[in-house]
Amino acid sequence: MEIVRNIEDLRQAVAKLRISAPGIAMVPTMGALHAGHVALVDAARSRGCQVVVSIFVNPTQFGLNEDLDAYPRREAADVAMLEAAGAALLWAPDVATMYPQGFATSISVSGVSERWDGAARPGHFAGVATVVAKLLQQVRPDIACFGEKDYQQLAVIRRLVADLDMGIEIVGVPTQRDDDGLALSSRNTYLTPDERAAALALPRALGEARTAIERGGDVARALSAAAARLAKAGFDLIDYIALVDAATLEPVDRLDGQARLLAAAKIGRTRLIDNLAVGD
Repeated sequence: MEIVRNIEDLRQAVAKLRISAPGIAMVPTMGALHAGHVALVDAARSRGCQVVVSIFVNPTQFGLNEDLDAYPRREAADVAMLEAAGAALLWAPDVATMYPQGFATSISVSGVSERWDGAARPGHFAGVATVVAKLLQQVRPDIACFGEKDYQQLAVIRRLVADLDMGIEIVGVPTQRDDDGLALSSRNTYLTPDERAAALALPRALGEARTAIERGGDVARALSAAAARLAKAGFDLIDYIALVDAATLEPVDRLDGQARLLAAAKIGRTRLIDNLAVGD
C-alpha cells in the first residue's frame, strides 16, 4: 500500500490506480481504525474498486472542550490494518495541507444537519461537510463508503454530494458491533471497564424501544423508557433519543414508513452515539 502526504503525489497515485481498476472507491477516516473501518474497505473492494483510505483528524469538526487533543492517533497500527484489508493507497495529509494559510471556505448543509448532533455540537457538521468536500475533490472517487453508525453524518454527506452535483455514489455500510452489541467506535478506547459494561445499556435501550414501537406502542413512552434506562445505567448526559424520518431526520411521533432511532449520551468522559432502523 502506497502512502502519500501531499496533493501532487496523491493525484499521480490515483491516476496510476485508474489505469488498472474499473473504479476508485474512497473511505474517509480519522484513523484509530477498527473492524468497522475494515468493513468499509471490504464494501469498497466488493465493488471491484481500488480503495483509497484517508486518515485526517479534522480539527474543524471538534468544538471547544471536545477531544481533539486526546483523539487516538496510531498510524503504524492503522497502516498494518489497511494493508491486511487490501487498501491500495493511504492519503494522510497534515493540517497545513488541508487548511493552508488563508483558507477561508466553509460549507454548511441545511435541514438534515440542524437537529440532534447539529444542535448538541454547534459547527460540527460544517466542519464535516467542508473536510469531506475537500477529500472527495482531492481524490475524485467513483464511490465513497461511510458507516451507518454516524447516521446523521451520512445524511449530511448524501445531501452535500447531491446538491453539489459531485456524481459520486455514497454507500452506507451497516454499523459494526462487538459481540455484546456495542457499536464499534474509536472513542470506545476511552471507556473504563465499568463504563464499557454500562455502555451496553445504549444499544439495549434502543432495541427495546424499537420493539415497542414496531409493536404499535406509544413512541413518546418508548423514548422515555429508553432515556430512563440510560440514566439508571450511569449515563451522565443524554443529548437526545429520538425517532426520526430515515430520509429527512425530522422527528416523528408514529411509525409510518422507514424511520431511525437516534441517540447520543455521555458516560464518564465518553460521548457515544448509536442508531437503529425501525419499520420497513
